Amino acid sequence: MKQESAAQNTPPASPPPSQHPQDDCDPQALWIFGYGSLVWRPDFAYSDSRVGFVRGYSRRFWQGDTFHRGSDKMPGRVVTLLEDREGCTWGVAYQVQGEQALAYVATPQNPGYLGPAPEEAIATQILACRGFSGHNLEYLLRLADFMQLCGPQAQDEHLAAIVDAVGTMLPCFCPTEQALALV
Repeated sequence: MKQESAAQNTPPASPPPSQHPQDDCDPQALWIFGYGSLVWRPDFAYSDSRVGFVRGYSRRFWQGDTFHRGSDKMPGRVVTLLEDREGCTWGVAYQVQGEQALAYVATPQNPGYLGPAPEEAIATQILACRGFSGHNLEYLLRLADFMQLCGPQAQDEHLAAIVDAVGTMLPCFCPTEQALALV
């Protein structure tokens, strides 16, 4: 991912008043914050959506997935939230009516929790896994695309490190003249 200056990586101290979802919405509405696949594929009805961030949480590929991006034998890696006082996670907030979804914060008690691992190990697992929703690599790259397109001023070092690790494992991922000669 593109490196930016520290000033550009820091989100604004407070969004302008027009960006606060509670200012112009139904008091009965619920806002669901998508920080993984929901940023590109929400699977529920919503009346409004806004790109934004939440403070106090970091996104990590610490959750195992045995259905959408992996299998029982080879769980894929998907993101979960980790409490982090200094953290800031970008995503998409969706306005819905009623309760439709819950967010999970990473703890060893959560089903499927895989926990931390070196970025190279996470990248290897992502490259090897596929589930009913597609290859785990697609999940990683779509999330990286979202961050580049919708939050270019933000930096997700964990995500960038995994994308970089995948890039070193797949020569055609970041084509060089030598890799292109093989095609």
